[in-house]
Amino acid sequence: MPIATKLSVYVGEDDTWHHKPLHHEIVRRAKEAGLAGATVLRGCEGYRAGSPIHTTRILSLAEDLPVVVVVVDADDRIRDFLPALAELAGDRLVTLEDVEVVHFPEPAR
Repeated sequence: MPIATKLSVYVGEDDTWHHKPLHHEIVRRAKEAGLAGATVLRGCEGYRAGSPIHTTRILSLAEDLPVVVVVVDADDRIRDFLPALAELAGDRLVTLEDVEVVHFPEPAR
């Protein structure tokens, strides 16, 4: 099985970059860099250092829910993308993990 690297960037849904959602800009730059693909996952509950727990269960705290941008590609391609990401991510949590990519054959139709 091929080994790849999974990049995860943890942001808040209200975080912005030049008045646009930060997660949109991360995905745009990943696409521009030619990375294999990106997925944005919206959390239903979470917190970061120094902030209250944000949850969809309490209307007043249903703002700025956690968002994770996940990108999987070859390790060298992910690492080449890190300088562009550093400009956007600032002090936000960014993780890298080795992952095994599983490819299934196309089903017969």
